Amino acid sequence: MKKIISICLLLAVLLTGALAGCKSEQPGPSAGGKISVVTTIFPICDWVRQIAGDHADVTILLDNGVDLHSYQPTAQDIIKLTSADLFLYIGGESDKWVQDALKEAPATLETMNLMETLGDAIKEEEVVEGMEAEEEAKEAEEADEGPEYDEHIWLSLKNAAVLCQAICDRLCAIDAANAVDYRANAQAYLAKLNALDAAYQAAVDAAPVKTLLFGDRFPFRYLTEDYGLDYYAAFVGCSAESEASFQTIAFLAQKVDELGLHAILQIETSDGSIANTIRQTSTAKDQKILTMNSLQGASDENATYLSVMQANLDVLKEALQ
Repeated sequence: MKKIISICLLLAVLLTGALAGCKSEQPGPSAGGKISVVTTIFPICDWVRQIAGDHADVTILLDNGVDLHSYQPTAQDIIKLTSADLFLYIGGESDKWVQDALKEAPATLETMNLMETLGDAIKEEEVVEGMEAEEEAKEAEEADEGPEYDEHIWLSLKNAAVLCQAICDRLCAIDAANAVDYRANAQAYLAKLNALDAAYQAAVDAAPVKTLLFGDRFPFRYLTEDYGLDYYAAFVGCSAESEASFQTIAFLAQKVDELGLHAILQIETSDGSIANTIRQTSTAKDQKILTMNSLQGASDENATYLSVMQANLDVLKEALQ
């Protein structure tokens, strides 16, 4: 992997001089009147589009179906981000490649590390009872490398509101001529985020069940903490594991029985095998298998961050019955 990244960066270095000649000395609208924004994943891309409207050309690096945790940039990806006016990325473990890429970027490139923007609101990745710890996490702990933070910050509507305001402020600074539009768009979008946030809280408050159980990776820690939900899962959100041990399956099936859960959850990339095995190991064997979307990519061309989070709310309501 490191060799691939090095080759990509070498190609980017060779092209940086030519690209720099195409950019203005200060970030801002090009001759076509639009600023260029590059993002890593779909939620950030959609936030920028909602706020910037027609004033920005927005590019996403990760195609639909590409896993953030295994993504490696191509030479073309690095060219795209180093030739932009603004580059936005999550800033977690999966984005370690960014720092090397930015060494080759021109001084005019503005960047936003969204985890840094959230500051103390980010949370350490946790291993709850019954969950399989990754070997990498064990090795890091033994080597005293410090905590690993949960990078799935976009799955909190509260985080989304904070980040959208920060994105608006950055766009206004880069393109002051269109600041009025950016602020108006952001205000309207924040109202929608806050309304959906309130709908989530109302649904959880009215639900008879307050625990989720995932037969899968669990990227929804920010969401569950926002609304005071408990959870059990097979793996942490960034786990590369795909097969659960007998002990994990047995523990989760026991929790299904103990809590009287009527649903077992999974994320959109799952093949369903773990969730189905948990169901078959339970006493009732009749739980629904429901899917929540972790929003790394758009499910279809008409999807938006809000539409997918609304769909997740519909699933959540069913899971908490």
